[in-house]
Amino acid sequence: MSELQNRVALVTGGSRGIGKAIALALGNAGAAVAVNYRERSKEAEAVAEDIAQSGGRAAAFGADVSVRANVQGMVHDIEQRLGPIDILVNNAGISVPRGLEDITEEDFDRTIAVNLKSAFLCTQAVVSGMRARRWGRVINISSIGARIGAGSVSVAYAAAKAGVEGLTRGYALRLASEGVTVNAIAPGLIDTEMGKHLLDAGVAARIPVGAPERETRSRRRSYYSCAMPT
Repeated sequence: MSELQNRVALVTGGSRGIGKAIALALGNAGAAVAVNYRERSKEAEAVAEDIAQSGGRAAAFGADVSVRANVQGMVHDIEQRLGPIDILVNNAGISVPRGLEDITEEDFDRTIAVNLKSAFLCTQAVVSGMRARRWGRVINISSIGARIGAGSVSVAYAAAKAGVEGLTRGYALRLASEGVTVNAIAPGLIDTEMGKHLLDAGVAARIPVGAPERETRSRRRSYYSCAMPT
C-alpha cells in the first residue's frame, strides 16, 4: 500500500457508509483524501479530521456531483488544495425504495443522476490529468442489483448500477493502454444507513450463509458484504 504515498484520492459520497470506510482506508494507506459530500458537511469534516489525526492529509469538499459545474468547481478546489487527482472513487449514490407503480419520474431521474451521471461527470473531470501523467485509478461502486435485478430496491437503482458497469467497461477499454485503470466493485447488502431499510425488511434472512441473531451487529456486516448471490 506504500504506492499510495503522495497520491491524491477523491471519494464521492464520502461522509458515511461505504464511502467513509473507503476514505479512511485510503488515508491510512498514505493518500491525501478529498471527502466529497452534498449535505452532510459535519460528517465529511469528521472523516477528514480522523485521517488528519492519523497523520494523513484530507479535506471535505461540498458539491452535488450530478451537476457538471459543481463537479468542475470541486475538482479545481481539490487540485488547488491537495494536488492533482490520481484516484477517483465514484461512490455517491441514493436509493428511493418505492413500489413499481409508485416511483415518479422525478425519483427515476434523480436516482440515475446521482448513481450514474455523477460517475460520468467526475471521471470526465479528472481523466485528462490522469492520461497526461499516464497513471490513474478509477473505482466505481456498483451493486449486485445491477446483476440480479431490483429485488427489494428501486428498479431505477438497479438500472443506474447496470449503467455504471457499462460505463466502467467503456472507460476501461479506452484507457487501459494509457496507464489508467477503471474497475467496478459490486457489493452485496451492507449494514449502512442507506441499507438499513432492507435489513429491517428482513432481506438479510435470505442470505444463504445466514446471519445468526446471536452474533453481534458488527460481525454480521461481513456476511452482508460477501454472501449475496451473484
